[in-house]
Amino acid sequence: MNVLIVGANGQIGTQVVDLLKDSDKHTPVAMVRKEEQVEEFKEKGVQTVLVDLESSVEELESAMDNMDAVVFTAGSGGSTGYDKTLLIDLDGAVKVMEAAKAKGVDRFVMVSAFGADNRDYWNESIKPYYVAKHYADLYLEGSGLTYTIVRPGALTNDEGTGKVRLEEAIRSGDNFDIPRADVARLLVETLDTEAAYNKAFDVVGGDTSIKEALKSI
Repeated sequence: MNVLIVGANGQIGTQVVDLLKDSDKHTPVAMVRKEEQVEEFKEKGVQTVLVDLESSVEELESAMDNMDAVVFTAGSGGSTGYDKTLLIDLDGAVKVMEAAKAKGVDRFVMVSAFGADNRDYWNESIKPYYVAKHYADLYLEGSGLTYTIVRPGALTNDEGTGKVRLEEAIRSGDNFDIPRADVARLLVETLDTEAAYNKAFDVVGGDTSIKEALKSI
């Protein structure tokens, strides 16, 4: 499976690329927006496409040639204004979905935000970010694409454990942290796990292996 990673230069995206590169089932293609990022991935032997999420749908379609799946890990980042949140996390995501549909790329895995499905759990200080994620997720669910929406808890740079707690909606518990490494592993595992098709769920650190957790969703 040829997999386009949108946001490949980010902390989760980079790990997804590395995992796919070492896989015997999938081939990663890194979508980035800067020339220097292209060179970084070329040095690792990873194919790249140079496209900005603020580009047109037609330009984004050019990144979809020969793709079988998209993993969307992009984000505007905490240092930008809410204008970029709308342009990247909402409109950018929707344009990638439109491009995927236009090119017949059916499989779409989305990194969302913990609790984005329920307004009662939105952090007031970054509410526009949750709005963007909420409506991007809703668009994906109604797009006709074969989707998986992953809503990770508080991201850490701890070493991954390979174990998670995964539920349609996590509303209680003592631990809401999850290593980025485990999110990356989960995203890769969802690609061809049929139990994860057309599902949306929260995920945090836990005691169940990623593979087993996905089977029970």
